[in-house]
Amino acid sequence: MLAAGASRRLGTSKQLLRLRGETLVQRATRLGLATRPLSAVIVLGADADAVYASVTDLAVARVDCADWALGMGASLRAGLLALPPECLGALIVLCDQPALDTPHLDALVSAWRVNQQHAAASAYAGRVGVPALLPRAWFDELVVNADDRGARELLARRREEVVTIVDEALALDVDRPEDLGRADR
Repeated sequence: MLAAGASRRLGTSKQLLRLRGETLVQRATRLGLATRPLSAVIVLGADADAVYASVTDLAVARVDCADWALGMGASLRAGLLALPPECLGALIVLCDQPALDTPHLDALVSAWRVNQQHAAASAYAGRVGVPALLPRAWFDELVVNADDRGARELLARRREEVVTIVDEALALDVDRPEDLGRADR
């Protein structure tokens, strides 16, 4: 779970916004944990203590990202480096996609299990992105080259090694106050 951002466009911590009775970060973390991962981490930065307090009831290890302000790549790097060596892949989840659901995450995991050297990624709005399950074989490249776009560039460059699961509803992310209202319809 990458949850380190400062939500500058929103003006308040999007991780702590509530949707249907739970914070966005708690909801997304719960959905990710429903896939029964070997290990689960939450990468924190801005408002780290408050965001973490929202998920303390969930089985997720805290990872503080000192350079979170550099962007999603820094958070991705911190999360990947915190995973134990026996993790063969990493399911990358963000909290700002209110349409995310368990069936979509299960479909990503199932697609990845067919060929664990390839990635399984979400497709929406004409692009491939997160949530995505990235194979361990890609970790080194992600750790060295991740930028503020996270894994998006690598997914595009290695497109022939990516199975996509389409869900156009994931195109809605929470960047402005009115986005959350659109999600709760």
